[in-house]
Amino acid sequence: MASKASARAIWKGAISFGLVHVPVSLHTATQEQEIDFDWLDKRSMDPVGYKRVNKRTGKEIAKEHIVKGVRLAGSDDYVVLSDDEIKAAYPKRTQTLQIESFVKADEVSFVYIEKPYYLAPDGRSGRVYALLREALEKSGVIGIARFVLHNKEHLAALIPAGPALMLGVLRWAEEIRSPEGLDLPKAGAAGVKAAELKMAQQLIAQMTSAWKPAQFKDDFTTAIHKLVAAKAKAGKKATVKPFEEAPDTSSSNVVDLSELLRQSLKGKPAKAPAKKAASRKKAA
Repeated sequence: MASKASARAIWKGAISFGLVHVPVSLHTATQEQEIDFDWLDKRSMDPVGYKRVNKRTGKEIAKEHIVKGVRLAGSDDYVVLSDDEIKAAYPKRTQTLQIESFVKADEVSFVYIEKPYYLAPDGRSGRVYALLREALEKSGVIGIARFVLHNKEHLAALIPAGPALMLGVLRWAEEIRSPEGLDLPKAGAAGVKAAELKMAQQLIAQMTSAWKPAQFKDDFTTAIHKLVAAKAKAGKKATVKPFEEAPDTSSSNVVDLSELLRQSLKGKPAKAPAKKAASRKKAA
């Protein structure tokens, strides 16, 4: 079962739209599941730590001697900024979640979504918080806002989610790379047969169901934890087995797309295509 949202606020401010201000606190809504691999010295199993090192001299630097600098384009010169100077650059936004517009939720592509947070009412703002949450829900829209966190301005979506308001940090449009330069087939490209398209749509329809996120588990992390436990129990002598077999992506395995779709629709696995070498052997 997932753990509860962190009670410790990582940011406090107010949602602002029109003349309305809703004091809120920001809380982490996710927890990382990846395996925490420590760096070790294989000769002694001693932990290998991370050091702040001067890249020119190779000497370790104390934290109090480190400052934030922005490199000037086209030169090796830097402009050093203090935390107070950075905060003063956006005095009105550092503690404000400024809603700039409201949009239909389905207009925001998944491509832009980066990380979700919970917003909780702060102080006596519960009633206004509930009003905003209900109004967004009834209107079927989300708020697009700006706010500053960790000395960086973010674009975000204010989303009603059950009893909570959630803040989904969005990527800026400039951060999404263009697909130009990739060898992609054009829309309506020749080679896509009408019969194949129809079967593909039928297969998609058969596999379409309600979204139930709890059904999907991180099998890789679970497998690694089991492997670690098995090796520990066996005195570090357990044999490492791959989590799954790598698929054969060689060009010799050319498949018939129509047949693959037909087999998928029937619920039967498609037969593996014969290797070229095997075909030559039969011919011989």
